[in-house]
Amino acid sequence: MEQLNIEQIRKETPGCKHVVHFNNAGAALSPLPVTQAIKNHLDLEAAIGGYEAAQQAANEIQQFYDRAAQLIHCHPKEIAFLENATRAWDMAFYSFRFNPGDKILTCVSEYASNYLAFLHQAKHTGVTIEVIQNDLSGQLDLEDLKRKIDKRVKLIAITHIPTQGGLINPAVEVGKIANTHNIPYLLDTTQSIGQLPIDVQEIGCDFLCATGRKFLRGPRGTGFLYASKRIIEHCDPPFIDLHSAQWISDHEYAIRPGAVRFETWEQNIAAKIGLGTAIKYALKLGLPLIWQRISQLAAVLRQNLRTIKSIKLHDLGTQQCGIVTFTSSEKNPQEIQQYLTSRRINVSISLQEYARLDMVKRNLPSLVRASIHYYNTETEIDTFCSELRKFLG
Repeated sequence: MEQLNIEQIRKETPGCKHVVHFNNAGAALSPLPVTQAIKNHLDLEAAIGGYEAAQQAANEIQQFYDRAAQLIHCHPKEIAFLENATRAWDMAFYSFRFNPGDKILTCVSEYASNYLAFLHQAKHTGVTIEVIQNDLSGQLDLEDLKRKIDKRVKLIAITHIPTQGGLINPAVEVGKIANTHNIPYLLDTTQSIGQLPIDVQEIGCDFLCATGRKFLRGPRGTGFLYASKRIIEHCDPPFIDLHSAQWISDHEYAIRPGAVRFETWEQNIAAKIGLGTAIKYALKLGLPLIWQRISQLAAVLRQNLRTIKSIKLHDLGTQQCGIVTFTSSEKNPQEIQQYLTSRRINVSISLQEYARLDMVKRNLPSLVRASIHYYNTETEIDTFCSELRKFLG
């Protein structure tokens, strides 16, 4: 069976020499080709000027769109470059025109930034928010989704993998239901892109937002939006500039065709090239192999954590990913994170305010989030669990 060359991958990941990095759901360690591509373009800008460097790098810039399209199985003109997943999500969400009595369907595990936007639009437009309940496994209940659909539903917007746990919501099945009823479908893949294979044709979503810095291992300040051809011409962006629209007469403008309508003219070109390079790196390794490696390591981590008496795992769902969340009866999550940081082990904390519906329901003020990637090793997992045993007693 084909496997990833972990030794070579770790050689290309300088951060592996310095830390045990289990904060990939926050920001992964970038490989050398990514950081070098960014540095090369910054050097070019310094040498010949920013506009001139962009002209010279036109092919590399276009390759971002081509590679992102290849990654999620769409056309390059359905891809827009944005500075992060939240802005990509916002550009899609705020392109809808809601009226009083319209409904948005979302999930219990929805991310705070998305839900805040729902509340914002509810306040200003009168749209109502309905939450699809979880099934017994803790993931989105497809039967409850079906029950909640009526003619007032104008959007289904869910998170594929939540920030606060390892479950994977049934995105494909949601897409089938949305498509059957001709309801627009917005999918947040912030935590799934780069971790597992994503195929928008199979999923059937109309919009998809993604970030660069997490499992794609790209630079911070990068993300992208997928906007399907079937919906894009019906959605005006929430704001425009001379890149997303044309000023065609004194009193007229025309929105540009394709997903470029969701971009702005000024962009971080070096970071854009870096994200394109990160996607190329992931595609070369292969998303099926990446997912196989991550899921195997996550299973080992969960198994080892179960042997530590004071630790309780909190991941839900029938299928789980590389995000592993837990608490301890001996120390709070903040104390655990601080100790691990002192041991050069990186984890993060999921606070209740990041996913209020889910975490209040489960009575969880905060969680330790250990998120692994394919470049991590079982030896690092052993080190991680050994340090936890020392600290927790």
